[in-house]
Amino acid sequence: MLVHDTVATGRSQAEIDQIRQSLRSRYDELTAEYDQAVLQSQVLRLVEVGDTAGDDQADSGTKTAERDTAQSLLRTILDRRAQFEHALTRLEEGTYGFCEGCSAPIPVERLEIFPSATSCVACKQTRERRAA
Repeated sequence: MLVHDTVATGRSQAEIDQIRQSLRSRYDELTAEYDQAVLQSQVLRLVEVGDTAGDDQADSGTKTAERDTAQSLLRTILDRRAQFEHALTRLEEGTYGFCEGCSAPIPVERLEIFPSATSCVACKQTRERRAA
């Protein structure tokens, strides 16, 4: 992968610092969200363990669905946090804002909407078409 310095990217050090701060802030928010979700999941498990007397199939099914939803939420938050961690690494390497597939610059508008984007729109669409 190509490593681009501030001259090649056209970003000043102040812009890079601002991007870093924004990415770090979102990473920290996701970490706090994850910690809260873990706490809620633990409370849900404690309630489940202590409240099983008289459960019928519907109650068991509901509890299973709630547990699955909580686990899915935890995985989603961890995935999003990993994306921001990867974006921070790419920023430090000088590759942030460039497509991992074709090395073309990722449009600023895309990065504003999805700051952890690693591919340009064309490469993302190609990958999604292949996956379908």
